[in-house]
Amino acid sequence: MTEIDGYEVLGLGIYFEDLPLGRKFRTIGRTLTEADLVNFISVTGLTEVLFSNTEFLKNESDIKERVVPGAMVYSFAEGLLTHATMQHTGFAFLNMELNVHAPTFAGDTIHVECEVVESRRSKSRPNRGLVRTMNRIVKQDGTLVLTYNPLRMVKARTEG
Repeated sequence: MTEIDGYEVLGLGIYFEDLPLGRKFRTIGRTLTEADLVNFISVTGLTEVLFSNTEFLKNESDIKERVVPGAMVYSFAEGLLTHATMQHTGFAFLNMELNVHAPTFAGDTIHVECEVVESRRSKSRPNRGLVRTMNRIVKQDGTLVLTYNPLRMVKARTEG
């Protein structure tokens, strides 16, 4: 427990020792709004017609709804995880593989389901651990939309 001025600090991340192989957890949900979509494509420059032109969607695309870029879905998932698990303890994002399984649309609500699939002490930094999770991003109707498996360097409470 971390305290500041006699108060327990909430919202701090999960330490390496709390992420053993097989641990499972999930985030709260987050609705991806039309405003989120417009802001994301504007700030990133992803102005592909699939994301920015409703006439193209209506007349030429196989997808007729306001589809959300996979990069946005991934980014919002990372945001949900940051608030839940990484404040003050997540030190590095090292690599991942990412797969998109189904489309996500403006108005969908996503959450992230995580399972620890690798957990080991860092050899070069004994006060850190290396943790890989299999992250599943799921929509409100249970549809799996994206999976990725980040390897992160995480703060440990003690040196191993």
